[in-house]
Amino acid sequence: MNIKHIFFDLDHTLWDFDKNSKLTFNQIFQEQNINIPINDFLNVYMPINLNYWRLYREDKVSKSDLRYKRLKETFDELNYTISNDLINKISEDYILYLPNHNHLFDGTIEVLEYLKEKYTLHIITNGFEEVQNLKMQKSRILKYFKEIITSESVGVKKPNPKIFDFALKKANALAEDSVMIGDSYEADVIGALNVGMLAIHFINEKSNKESGVIAIKKLLELKKYL
Repeated sequence: MNIKHIFFDLDHTLWDFDKNSKLTFNQIFQEQNINIPINDFLNVYMPINLNYWRLYREDKVSKSDLRYKRLKETFDELNYTISNDLINKISEDYILYLPNHNHLFDGTIEVLEYLKEKYTLHIITNGFEEVQNLKMQKSRILKYFKEIITSESVGVKKPNPKIFDFALKKANALAEDSVMIGDSYEADVIGALNVGMLAIHFINEKSNKESGVIAIKKLLELKKYL
């Protein structure tokens, strides 16, 4: 492989979204005296949230709908009475507090230190513009990346080829010299393959293994391939 550029997804790939999200909700529930056990809440919320992110990727819901409805549906399913004002407050506080928790997946810093010597590193993320840079700053990984491409800045989301084409152009990279590493088979792997990039699938507990590309379960496994 004559790879020169590596594009990473951020959430669920480098930045431990589930752990940081749980800590954020914990903080908010304490502040607002919401007496639902956090694990009971998350068991209902996480599949609802995943579904809303899929709809958001497909431009079927707006950003504001995603933020509000994922919470509203969760509280409804838990039969927990809560005002719309409080749901909106939780929604705002969640985005505000989330970057303050900055757990990374095991091996993130070590693998970025290793890769930066030989490759130019970038980020392509569907996450919200206003929090992604903060997440990287506070978890001290921003310095490793030359270009940060968010779906909001491009106007389309992975796996739309436009975001990959935009990222390649901005990074001054050729598709055949580039690899995408991410947890979502649909957004990251298929999205990259469709524009002629290579892809490596980072498999966590929630992403099922798909055939046809290199798959890793730990970030440090990248040393075997890059």
